[in-house]
Amino acid sequence: MKFYDCSTAPSPRRVRIFIAEKGLDIPTVQVDLRKGEHLTEPFRSLNPWCTVPVLELDDGTAISEAVAVCRYLEDARPEPPLMGVDARDRAVVAMWEHRFEIDGFLAVTEAFRNQVRGLAGRALTGPGNVEQIPELVTRGRGRVERFFTVLDEQLAHHPFVAGERYTIADITAQVAVDFAGWIKMSLPPGHRHAVDWYRRVSKRPSAAA
Repeated sequence: MKFYDCSTAPSPRRVRIFIAEKGLDIPTVQVDLRKGEHLTEPFRSLNPWCTVPVLELDDGTAISEAVAVCRYLEDARPEPPLMGVDARDRAVVAMWEHRFEIDGFLAVTEAFRNQVRGLAGRALTGPGNVEQIPELVTRGRGRVERFFTVLDEQLAHHPFVAGERYTIADITAQVAVDFAGWIKMSLPPGHRHAVDWYRRVSKRPSAAA
């Protein structure tokens, strides 16, 4: 296997944390997004969406999208379970992971990619150019504020996002909180449940991935 990564990008970091939690050692290829390596051959033939992360299997199969990569790794290395332990648990974990990807991670992405000068004409990831829409910065920041509130409310009832165990839902939420720092937003001190959770997950060795 080969893992195509970009050490500075938040999306592949979700997979790096997952890999670290699994105790896996996968050869890594760094893709320089700033130099546009993801838009050139041979990477474009590997992943026509021109994004990282990508996991290339020994048979040449290329799996893109962070959660899809994690799904493969979960099946290949079930322990420790990071995507649920039974039908109910897997569904709950998937629900919260997907919700916080949309409301947290993608909300930050919306605000960030529509305001940074260096991303002019690249408001969306992918092979094509998309112009920035300044109004989406405000909308994205409002979505992040709501994400912080919902995260705090959920953690008032559970030690981790999806219940009693650390899962991929925590990984997505943690990376979203860190990514929010790129738009100068952070968990409000009054969100004490989320702040406590963030302190705990940030102390896990995998957080350094």
